[in-house]
Amino acid sequence: MPTITKSNIDYDKRSLSDKVLLKLYYNMLRPRLIEEKMLILLRQGKISKWFSGIGQEAISVGVTMALKPSEYILPMHRNLGVFTTREIPLHRLFCQWQGKASGFTKGRDRSFHFGTQEYNIVGMISHLGPQLGVADGIALANLLKKNGQVTAVFTGEGGTSEGDFHEALNVASVWQLPVIFCIENNGYGLSTPTNEQYRCKHLADRGKGYGMESFVLDGNNIIETYSKVKKLAESIRKRPRPILIEFKTFRRRGHEEASGTKYVPKKLMKEWEAKDPIENFRSYLYSKKILNAEIDEKYISDIKAEIDTNLESAYTEDLIIPNEINELNDVYKTSDYKHITHNEEVKELRLVDAISEGLRQSMEVHKDLVIMGQDIAEYGGVFKITEGFVEQFGNDRVRNTPICESAIVEAGMGLSIAGIKAIVEMQFSDFVTSGFNPIVNYLAKSYYRWAQNADVVVRMPCGAGVAAGPFHSQTNEAWFTKTPGLKVVYPAFPYDAKGLLATAINDPNPVLFFEHKALYRSIRQDVPTDYYTLPFGQASIIRKGESISIITYGASVHWALETLEKNPEISADLIDLRTLHPLDKDTILKSVKKTGKAIILQEDSLFGGIASDISAILMEECFEFLDAPVKRVASMETPIPFAPQLEEQYLSKQKFEFALKKLLEY
Repeated sequence: MPTITKSNIDYDKRSLSDKVLLKLYYNMLRPRLIEEKMLILLRQGKISKWFSGIGQEAISVGVTMALKPSEYILPMHRNLGVFTTREIPLHRLFCQWQGKASGFTKGRDRSFHFGTQEYNIVGMISHLGPQLGVADGIALANLLKKNGQVTAVFTGEGGTSEGDFHEALNVASVWQLPVIFCIENNGYGLSTPTNEQYRCKHLADRGKGYGMESFVLDGNNIIETYSKVKKLAESIRKRPRPILIEFKTFRRRGHEEASGTKYVPKKLMKEWEAKDPIENFRSYLYSKKILNAEIDEKYISDIKAEIDTNLESAYTEDLIIPNEINELNDVYKTSDYKHITHNEEVKELRLVDAISEGLRQSMEVHKDLVIMGQDIAEYGGVFKITEGFVEQFGNDRVRNTPICESAIVEAGMGLSIAGIKAIVEMQFSDFVTSGFNPIVNYLAKSYYRWAQNADVVVRMPCGAGVAAGPFHSQTNEAWFTKTPGLKVVYPAFPYDAKGLLATAINDPNPVLFFEHKALYRSIRQDVPTDYYTLPFGQASIIRKGESISIITYGASVHWALETLEKNPEISADLIDLRTLHPLDKDTILKSVKKTGKAIILQEDSLFGGIASDISAILMEECFEFLDAPVKRVASMETPIPFAPQLEEQYLSKQKFEFALKKLLEY
């Protein structure tokens, strides 16, 4: 037993029962003893890495006990107490850290980079910031469901410098979301002290700038933490709103064990060691005769026995046997495509109208589907696609957002976690760079990592031909076609756009849906009036021929059509891919094996585009059928210029006819 000394922390028991106080102590003791064991195992090489929360247990335990088990918590590296207080079986935690199958990520990720719907915990990713916006999305779902629940999300003082932190706080404040933002201010971001991270006296002061209540709490005082958070949570359940809490604490181990703590002054370390949340609370409980040696020893022996038993079972579990099929099958959630046929009634629609009608009908089919984006509500969006939607569906489901693409993509992820479908509109596809991280690192990887799908469609108005310059004209699908976990759709016609959009919304996986701006009001087609779907991964053969296969998508389809109409003697298969991921490889191969020649046309610049991948596929799988090299035609290797004559020169449209005829002559 440790020596019991006078507590260095002033505790106010308030109205808490002895039973609750003992539970607070036990719940802090448990992660501490687990951590001490993990540090031994780390030195023995039995686990690969460890982020220690020693000295910060009061925050994790206090916040978790203050919330209901049904309420979501989004923890970080040093929040083992969240997982243990939620009673996750230690066997599963230990297997997670050893990369065993009984963990939560099937060996695909480590430490606390996982979530579990069973315990309403959503773990972090290494990029720190995105979980704050995800918490907004979960809180938004709670608000829409009117279930009176609170969401709590953690970040460190270092993470408050991330743009995601500021975006998430702003969105939560504007929408009055029931979320508690918890900053664990533990003194250092890896080795960088707080005086090199921010200038304000308290990070909680930042809440004032976002119009939200904020508090500074002693993060080592378990009673203060638990009691205050419990009181605030009860208040938020009755009157939804965000609250920011800064917990003052200290990181007594390295950022991770390998980095050490040599950069920390010894005097400072001793000061915080004297404020240890467990030792001080133990002393307090002894002084009040709430805890005694017998109870304390039993707690310690029981926890150590539990640790040893579960470690042994984790050790004896077999290593995961790599299985390529299992890995590939877990990148996407299985989507049972339901083909919905349309009626015979049609009306002529522009591409923009078909997309608008498809959105409206999907909103009617999915009663809780939420659309989020800049200026999409009363204004109807810059392209007027959602005009009139607010009147039909209300502001809860058609939501204007601040200019913060990252937080809104993350909010879409949070809605998905809470069981609500989301559509995020990028005002222009160019602006997706501001939301790139959560798309490629959160949405794309969550299902593979811990079987949590991202039921989010990101609409992407894209493309040149409208003299909009470098920041409103890109067709940037190649950024996403190379990212496993994302689906990429790129229709060229109104009929396809409406049906594929319905499928995208039905699909439980993240979908990037590209809509070419130059086609919005220039392309018309008879489109069925009712709701229907079209399958992903099925290209459309627009024209059939014998001499050459033209493979393309988006606006380039229409450039190819113009060229063929201008040259009726050319006998060509014209393939509109429609979806880039999944790609209809079979249709491409079958056509090229028939014609013996292939030309791939894309609007994007050449290097790194999807044309390169299709060309490689043809060379690998169709080489003996080819009568000529596969030809790629793409736009210039420059940013997209503004002046119409420069844009015209830039686009691959101007090169296609010459390249096509030259290949036919080969």
